[in-house]
Order: sequence, then structure tokens, then C-alpha cells
Amino acid sequence: MVESLQAALPKELYVDRDAWAHEREVVLLGEWFCVGRRDDLGLDDPGRLAVVDVVGESVIVTSDEERRLHAAYNVCRHRGSQLVEPSGDEPVLCAASAIRCPYHSWTYALDGSLLRAPHAEIDDPEAFRLNAVGVESWGGFVFVHLTPGSAVPLDDTVGNASRTLANYGLDDLVTGSVLTYEVAANYKVVLENYNECYHCGPVHPELTRLVPSFGGGGRDIDWDGGVPHRDGAWTFTLTGTTDRRPLPGLSETERVRHKGDLVYPNLMLSASADHVAAFVLLPTAVDRTTIVCSLLFDADEVASPSFDPSDARDLWDLVNRQDWAVCESVQRGMSSRGYTQGWFAPMEDWSLDIRRWLLPRLGRRDGSAPLEREDATARREGAR
Repeated sequence: MVESLQAALPKELYVDRDAWAHEREVVLLGEWFCVGRRDDLGLDDPGRLAVVDVVGESVIVTSDEERRLHAAYNVCRHRGSQLVEPSGDEPVLCAASAIRCPYHSWTYALDGSLLRAPHAEIDDPEAFRLNAVGVESWGGFVFVHLTPGSAVPLDDTVGNASRTLANYGLDDLVTGSVLTYEVAANYKVVLENYNECYHCGPVHPELTRLVPSFGGGGRDIDWDGGVPHRDGAWTFTLTGTTDRRPLPGLSETERVRHKGDLVYPNLMLSASADHVAAFVLLPTAVDRTTIVCSLLFDADEVASPSFDPSDARDLWDLVNRQDWAVCESVQRGMSSRGYTQGWFAPMEDWSLDIRRWLLPRLGRRDGSAPLEREDATARREGAR
């Protein structure tokens, strides 16, 4: 029996600016959003400040003297001036003992409380603390929540990845190489592409030679158990091998297999035996996404004078550029008047996750009918 196709998300959720503005407000600004590695943002050290962009909102994240994380909107409570001037999409990183507004010198502690308001009598300083943003860390990544009053526990968001990648020691890995891309596609196109391997045979010939099961459409791949490489290969490099040792703590099967997981809405993780590729998606418009790909390695390997990540970097850069090119082609096609509806083939079932995750948050079932939001357990059911 031939299994039927299933309808993808409505066209407007990929190309319409009004739909994008609504999705940004009610979904992206209402979920835990990954902003990068804690160490790369300088937040592993006490007395540090990072200014990050979250879908157009400027957010200050700080590490106080006890290395506790705090976050707030980058907006002074006095007259609304930005406290720290952003630097486009690039984080601003610096040491800090306090945060002083450049306009009238209102000054805040790293936890957002008001310290000084020159020439003004403030009866209740607590009422003028910075508007807080939720902040937590997991696996060495920093997550912020711009609507903290409605935030579910971060554990609900990262639960599946915590289980499937438990042995990789994500907290202790360090960045050994970074690749940054500007992709002319909606962030959901990128997530859907990551979530299936139906495209791997046509798009990634080098990758399918390394992982032959990727070339068969990806329907029966065991993502939780790990995907085996070809004989003689055990990691994601152009040769399938490396001089680096496997990460400590891996099981015997994890030493020769590849795993992947997706933490909605913007963190994609691909775990090899000696490194983990972490993709942080930073949506900037309905048809634009900045993607930061960090290759994470064991700290001792990176500290070695002979450390050279180029074997992994070369493969990932090749595969990434193949993916981004096809994603941009999809975005252009979706923007055509000739495109009215997309479809998922049976082997693309993982891509249906985007519908299961997104539509309840938009209050939609098929693009029009209301649908109550699923609980966290149901959302994770079937997720890889």
C-alpha cells in the first residue's frame, strides 16, 4: 500500500511578513531561545556582560560575582535609552561591575536592580529594576526567555536532547572552530531540512558515502540509537577518521555512530564521536536566518599544541553550504505564485515535528482551525 502525502505548513508561514511578525511575537519571543555557548559569551567568568540579539530584541545577559546568570531587556527604566549599544548581529562582550545608562547615568547592578539615579529621589528602587528576561543554561548553552512569566521549565524544552546526548559531556566541551552563514531562507525551512534525510542522497554525495544509510531516504534511521558509518569510518570528517580521541564517557556504539537532536526553536545538535556540531539559528526576517555553527571538542584536545579541527571543519562547511543552497532554493520557490502548498512524503515524518511544535503555539490546526497547545510530554513524543 502506498502511504499518502501529508500537508506541510501553510505557505504564508514561510513568506508573509505579517504572519512572520505574529509568529515572532507569540512563538519565538515566547519560548526558550538559545543565544550561544556560555564560555564563548564570556559568561563562565564572574563580572561579565554580553549583549545579544533575540529576533530583533536587544538583551543584556550578565554573570555576577558568584557566576549566577541574569538577563534583562537592554532598556533603561528612566527614558528608554539602550544601556549598551548593540553591534548588529554580533554579541557585545565585556567585563562589568555595574551597568550605567549613557543618557542620564542611571546605574544598575548586574542583577538588574537600580543602584543610582542621579538628582532623583526614588522611594522604591525595586520598582525601577530592569525588565527581567528569563535566563538558564544547559549543556554549556545559554537560553533566554523574553516572556518569563509564561515560561515552562527549560528541562521540558531540552528533555529529549538531555537523554539522547547524555554521554557527550556537552557542558565541558569547548569551541574549536566557528562557521557563520547568512542564509536567505526562513528558519523553519532550515529546521525542516535538518529534520529529514530524504534529501541526503541527491544533495550530499560525500556525506552519504560516509553514512550509507543517509542515501536511502532516511526513513528507518534510529536517531536515538545512533547512525552507523561505513566500514572503517567512525566520525564526521572527510575521511571518516581523525587523530583525535573519542569523547570520554561515550558508549561503545556512540564511539562509532552519529547522533542528532533538535531543540526548538533554534538549536540543532549533531554529535560525532570526537566532536559535536552545534547550530544556533538566529532568524532576522521572514526570509533571512543567520546560522552560527560551532564545532565543540574535548577541552584537552583544543588545548593541545597540535590541535587542528580542519578535518571536521572542511566536511561540515561542505555539507552546510549544500544544505543552505537547497534551503535558499526552497525559499525562492515558496515565494513564487506557482507555489500554493508543500507536502511531506512518508520518509519525511520527522519534518512533521515542525507542525506538531509550531501550530499549537499559533493556535492553529491546519492553518485556520484553532488548536489547544499540547503539553510538554505530547510535544516530545516521537521527537528525535
